[in-house]
Amino acid sequence: MQCTSFPDDLVSLQAEWLRTYRELARRPATAGTAPLRRRLIALSRAIAAHPYWSRPARTAGGPVELRRAARARGWVRAA
Repeated sequence: MQCTSFPDDLVSLQAEWLRTYRELARRPATAGTAPLRRRLIALSRAIAAHPYWSRPARTAGGPVELRRAARARGWVRAA
């Protein structure tokens, strides 16, 4: 596994995405999940549009490594 250094703001966005997804998964489909779904879409857009991804030296496993980095830094608690 290659060690990739992600900017803190990108890791923070990913950690928030993971927390929001976990909250959405805990709720029943009838429990007003639209705000959480909209939040996930907004966070996904922010992650995908981050300037880090335009760097030529990024790795092919970037999104997976980003999730691992968010968990490794302790910004997301394991379920």
